[in-house]
Amino acid sequence: MIIVKSPRELDKMRRAGALVHEVMDDITRRVEPGVTTGELDAIAESRIREAGATPAFKGYRGFPATVCASIDQEVVHGIPGPRRLREGELLSLDLGAVVEGYYGDMAVTVPVGEVPESSRALLRAGRKALEAGIEKMHPGARLSDISHAVQQTAEGAGYAVVRDYAGHGIGREMHEAPQILNYGLPGRGPILKPGMVFAIEPMVNAGGYAVETLSDGWTVVTADGELSVHFEHTVAVTAEGHEVFTDPGRRGCR
Repeated sequence: MIIVKSPRELDKMRRAGALVHEVMDDITRRVEPGVTTGELDAIAESRIREAGATPAFKGYRGFPATVCASIDQEVVHGIPGPRRLREGELLSLDLGAVVEGYYGDMAVTVPVGEVPESSRALLRAGRKALEAGIEKMHPGARLSDISHAVQQTAEGAGYAVVRDYAGHGIGREMHEAPQILNYGLPGRGPILKPGMVFAIEPMVNAGGYAVETLSDGWTVVTADGELSVHFEHTVAVTAEGHEVFTDPGRRGCR
């Protein structure tokens, strides 16, 4: 069952989203060659705790860090550590926080220094796939309209969407119903209503969509070794259209 949040719950989620946005903005500004993913993780945890909130990922099913930091062919769930970023890499950062019992969740992929045009094109496609999914969030749409828009946008640009991982409902739990695939036919599934909140998160690969998990039990990589990007926002359906909690003040109309 999809949970419809009350105005009070939505306000708490709005604050959680705003905090995640603020912290993500801080750490992405610090991304440059020579910085370690562990340093970024420490900054994120400190900022979240200073705000009186709790990191959403640390300890979740045993995950050891505040941020998921995935580089190049790493798709998601990369563990931060002493590895230093290098010029030309792509870094995907996934971050969540809990404010008064409610979750905010977002992800972004950024270049490390100068990257080739092929990487910039993949970044553009990932961002556009997320935006296409968000634009389908309005009352009266069907859940699979989001999935279809993501797939059409990514594949239309010549890339593949990861099928083993998906977006999700979010609220008092980080992962709530429904699961939101990044592929599928339109016009299927529940009708969207105001108060529904989803984390939309396409993972877009330069090669095929197949992935595998490394021996650390967490880091997911592309099976063919090609690059991958990950973008995510926490978005609420409103009477007028949608509101992006992890991009404060951003609203869209039907």
